Amino acid sequence: MKSQKVLYFMSIPFVLWVFVFSYLPLWGWTMAFQNFKPGRTFMEQDWVGFKHFVDLFTDERFYLVLRNTLAMSFMGLIVGFTVPILFAVLLSELRGKYFKRTVQTISYLPHFVSWVVVAGIVTKMLSTEGGAVNDLLLGLNLIDEPIQFLAKGEWFWGIVTASDLWKELGWNAIIYLAAISGIDPELYEASRVDGANRLKQMWHITLPGIRTTISVLLIMSIGHLISIGFEKQFLLGNNLVMDYSEVLDLYALNYGLNLSRFSFGTAIGIFNSVVSILLLFAANGVLKKVTKESIM
Repeated sequence: MKSQKVLYFMSIPFVLWVFVFSYLPLWGWTMAFQNFKPGRTFMEQDWVGFKHFVDLFTDERFYLVLRNTLAMSFMGLIVGFTVPILFAVLLSELRGKYFKRTVQTISYLPHFVSWVVVAGIVTKMLSTEGGAVNDLLLGLNLIDEPIQFLAKGEWFWGIVTASDLWKELGWNAIIYLAAISGIDPELYEASRVDGANRLKQMWHITLPGIRTTISVLLIMSIGHLISIGFEKQFLLGNNLVMDYSEVLDLYALNYGLNLSRFSFGTAIGIFNSVVSILLLFAANGVLKKVTKESIM
């Protein structure tokens, strides 16, 4: 510690940031056990025990929202986790340096576009009036009349998953590309001498070489399985698809903050956090036994 004291001093602002914004707000969890009223001091609040949790678990809307959250989370995990790995592996196989950099740059540019803009682009693309998707399908004679994509609830999950994949594909692939660049090039040279083609090199060298990175990111992704935010669903959703677009965070906003039910909204947040922690430990335990990789 003495020899690295400068590094410890440099880390102090970040430790304070985590404490202030991640640990200090945990005091607010006490609101879930109160009938919180703004303007009252902490001692003046009415304590109601687990009343808000009982209300939460007896609300039929909660289970509908939980279904939507888990469905979009699993779809996003399967597609949004595996496709960037495949994209990074294929991109690493490109021999043209400038073409490779161009593809990589174009792929991660959407990450810097806000979801407000992305939602506008997706809405316009799927529009029945001049939307590119409907025009293409009509031009190929695959449909007889434009389809109202954003008015069909059963299609909403797929639209959100595809939109998120387009936006984050290149950005999520960066860390895998960095891991691939750390693989010893002599392994590929030795495999070519032994007669391995490029497909076998990817399967036996590239993927095992980034296995640790994949395991760690998979554990962290599972830990955030139900903490998917609400921006995508809020911006792409509408009243016609409400039963498919509402997720836990949006449920907390609509039935907690917007109705001034602060304690109820806090109870939803606690449920979200506790389940995320349990999923994180479960995923870490399973992958530790299977792959011997762990983050804890």
